[in-house]
Amino acid sequence: MRTKLSFLTVLFFSLMLVSPLQASLSKDTAEKEDADTYELLNLFGEVMERAKISYVEEVSDKKLIEAAINGMLVSLDPHSSYLDAQSFKYMNEQTKGKFGGLGIEVTMDSGVVKVVSPIDDTPAAKAGIKAGDYITNIDGEQVMGLTLNEAVDKMRGKVGSKVKLTIRRLNEKPFDVTLKREEIKIQSVKSDVKDESVAYVRITSFSEDTDKMIAKAIKDAKKKLKDKLVGVVIDVRNNPGGLLDQAVAVSDLFLDKGEIVSTRSRNESDTIKYTAKAGDIANGLPIVVLINEGSASASEIVAGALQDHHRAIILGEKSFGKGSVQTVIPLGNYGAMRITTARYYTPSGRSIQAKGIEPDVEVKPAKLEVLESGGFGMSEADLRGALKNENAGEDKSKDTSDNNQDDDMLKDYQLMRAVDMVKGLGLYSKKD
Repeated sequence: MRTKLSFLTVLFFSLMLVSPLQASLSKDTAEKEDADTYELLNLFGEVMERAKISYVEEVSDKKLIEAAINGMLVSLDPHSSYLDAQSFKYMNEQTKGKFGGLGIEVTMDSGVVKVVSPIDDTPAAKAGIKAGDYITNIDGEQVMGLTLNEAVDKMRGKVGSKVKLTIRRLNEKPFDVTLKREEIKIQSVKSDVKDESVAYVRITSFSEDTDKMIAKAIKDAKKKLKDKLVGVVIDVRNNPGGLLDQAVAVSDLFLDKGEIVSTRSRNESDTIKYTAKAGDIANGLPIVVLINEGSASASEIVAGALQDHHRAIILGEKSFGKGSVQTVIPLGNYGAMRITTARYYTPSGRSIQAKGIEPDVEVKPAKLEVLESGGFGMSEADLRGALKNENAGEDKSKDTSDNNQDDDMLKDYQLMRAVDMVKGLGLYSKKD
């Protein structure tokens, strides 16, 4: 046992010696730092040995070491962690748009699980779980004291099995909700035509080929509407993010030039800038981007890029505020480590970390109620002896005042406002 720990100590020690921080220290300071590190690694070995010998139940080296590695990483920030082989597999499935579970993106906040966003058409979304909800218990067991990976593992399970979550929501009493686990197949892009003139693109996550699906959606809308297309609504509400390269590619679809986003690590030389290639798939038509507190990471990259280039109006509520980049480093048969390696910045140099994207037009969710007219429902044409309109026979237009808004828009006030804004902007752009 001691031999095994000694080898581990030497390995850790050798890795620490080559860190950039120590290379920059003076010789004396570096030697002192090395000595302190060696003593701390000896302390680690001693604690591990005592835990293995003295703990009330038998515990394996693997469990202790993996827990120590995870503890080291999660202490850095909420998005760094150790992924065992199973968790690494789940993560790979998720980026490909297919995985098992409840359909929620979560993070850790104050020791409990916080919902970043529910994913469309999943058990969580159907059960009414909202961005900002806190999960305090899973099947009656308190989340406090669990790591994020442990909590997520408890929420996953066999397809068809059930799990009970205790939810705390602002200004409401805690309540339980029971969900049935499903195989989650994410359709990352959904599209439609709203009000016979606006292309609506809903992005639920940034997974593989999201940019290609959006390009096809816009192409189909152009083909269907031809010169009637007045603009585009891009909906990234409750979109927890995904692949950085897809966020860049989606932004590039609507930008003709300029910077999209930059990532900056602690070493200035490692700064990476992503720029747009020529070509705007929407041909300059007005764009409105819908965001809310569940819009995070890649969603904020897209919203920030289009906002800074004045290419789109951002409408809705302030976004989540995840402005950091995680790198996943595979560890052979032992899963992977996910570690925060950089912050990202919008083209104007804004860091969104813990601040979020502020919408240009703030619109809170609301219920729309159609009110009946308080009058007699009469107009000039109903008056006795009213003059006739000499062009009445030529008026081929139809009254669409009550048919313009489909059922989805009547239930979604933010979307209705976005469509109306695109139409208004489209009118002025045509006049110009």
